[in-house]
Amino acid sequence: MTGVGRIAQFPCGRRTKWIVVVFWVVVLAVAGPLAGKLTGVQKNDAVEWLPQSAESTKVFKLSEQFGTADEVPAVIVYERPSGITPADVAAVTADKTAFLQIDGIVDAKVLGPITSDDNKALELLVPIRMGSGGWDTLTNAVNAMQDKSPGRPGLSMHIAGPGGMAAAFGEAFKGIDGTLLYSALAVVIVILLLTYRSPILWLFPVISAGAALGSAQGLIYLLVKHAGLTVNAQSAGVLTVLVFGAGTDYALLLVARYREELRRHEDRHEAMAFALHRAGPAIFASGSTVVVGMLALVVAEMNSTKGMGPVAAIGIAVGLLAMLTLLPALLVISGRWLFWPVRPSYGTADHTGSGLWARIGTRIARRPRVVWVTTSLLLVVL
Repeated sequence: MTGVGRIAQFPCGRRTKWIVVVFWVVVLAVAGPLAGKLTGVQKNDAVEWLPQSAESTKVFKLSEQFGTADEVPAVIVYERPSGITPADVAAVTADKTAFLQIDGIVDAKVLGPITSDDNKALELLVPIRMGSGGWDTLTNAVNAMQDKSPGRPGLSMHIAGPGGMAAAFGEAFKGIDGTLLYSALAVVIVILLLTYRSPILWLFPVISAGAALGSAQGLIYLLVKHAGLTVNAQSAGVLTVLVFGAGTDYALLLVARYREELRRHEDRHEAMAFALHRAGPAIFASGSTVVVGMLALVVAEMNSTKGMGPVAAIGIAVGLLAMLTLLPALLVISGRWLFWPVRPSYGTADHTGSGLWARIGTRIARRPRVVWVTTSLLLVVL
């Protein structure tokens, strides 16, 4: 191996590629279980999204001295348009007794039934202690109350108030992390299939991006537990899309260059060394720019935006590392068959040397200074 091939052997050397794969397997074995706990440490209270200087934030903190923020009241309203009957009062009282058996209900603070002034409605105030379960506890408690209250002809039941609203939000957003993950994954797979035109090659960028996401989530969980980092549903959702989106972008650049070098070099290790040497700096510069841009969010006033900065930066940094180490190692280990049905055999013609984009690239190469100055001026105007 000569020239650049001797310099840029990591992670595509004959031995190093296996070391890289083993390293990522170990990282995932450690980070995987931690990544699954990330949802449990999210802070989705309204105060966690607001600026520290907001009046709402100050009111929330002042209100904590009058009660615990861990308890959320559910307001249960029973309505009979024709007027409440003694049987209705007895039925609601029976519901109250049943509700006291539900996990999370604060027995001593349940109030009611309270009759409305027009005698058409009854009300129960049921405090729910969330504990470490957060919104999941609220949702489970509200669902249990609905299950324990049998339907009665003419008497409707509605669970409202902060507890009912929070439970509705929890139910609406239940599984959203999985939905985002599968949606991002589907879009990435379609893009890779259309780009590579191979039924196999797309799998390796997806594996690398998945490894990066799991590792980043595990690292973020540790920072939440031990360094005070704040994560909410918004930043966790953005992390998933960002890692897969950026990872796919970096994979496209590297694989395209690797395919070109396979036509010029018989040894695939040497081909990857040249591909990394030439595409790696551009990928690293792109990822570093995004990391710096994300870290700029830490000066934002909104807590939700401020917390998103380091979370997204960690995701991009880990994704960048995976695409410059794990992906090249997997590609070199697998060989040329990945590109089937159009395998880039050694010495074959490179189709990227012709076509529209090749002509555009040739014209840019003649006067690169004019191109970048003109582009910069246009960006300044925009």
